[in-house]
Amino acid sequence: MLKSWKLKEVVLMSVFAVVFAVVYLLFVQVGNIWAGVIGPIAYEWIFGIWFIVSIICAYIIRKPGAALLSETMAAIIEVMIGNAVGPRLILSGIVQGLGAEAAFAATGYKRYDWWVLCLAGIGSAVFSFAYGFFVSGYAALDPSLLVLMFTLRVMSGAIIAGLGGKYVSDGLLATGALQGYAISRDTSKNHQLKGEAIG
Repeated sequence: MLKSWKLKEVVLMSVFAVVFAVVYLLFVQVGNIWAGVIGPIAYEWIFGIWFIVSIICAYIIRKPGAALLSETMAAIIEVMIGNAVGPRLILSGIVQGLGAEAAFAATGYKRYDWWVLCLAGIGSAVFSFAYGFFVSGYAALDPSLLVLMFTLRVMSGAIIAGLGGKYVSDGLLATGALQGYAISRDTSKNHQLKGEAIG
């Protein structure tokens, strides 16, 4: 999977995995505080934050496996730095990464528009919810609560992971920090094509 990758792409993905492993662990505490106010459904509002590294890495690197690998790496690191869930969290990371990866694969890894990023976030939400349904006992919950949980998680995946991931990546691109990565090359090509069409 990594044969066609450049060293700097692997390094960038690794850096993002470390950074977001810390962010993910911090948001577990945010979720715990919020859950103390409105109950377990609190996590669904912010679930998209736990998908975001897959969208960011895929959007920047634009190669097969970027979403899956980055999400899996972040989960492994999160376990290493102290997430109480333990090794089971790694499987969650794989499932979430596969959900995002499926959206990019569906476009042949050729489209990285905002709506594709939102679909990737939704994919992570759907895959993670299905996984949670079987391992976390969701079947025992009231159907109306399940629908609300699913809806909130899908919205969170689209907005926080999809649009949020685009916002973070575009912000980094604007600083010049992503020169030489696929996102920079593709953006330059798009600007040239638009220029030619206008001219």
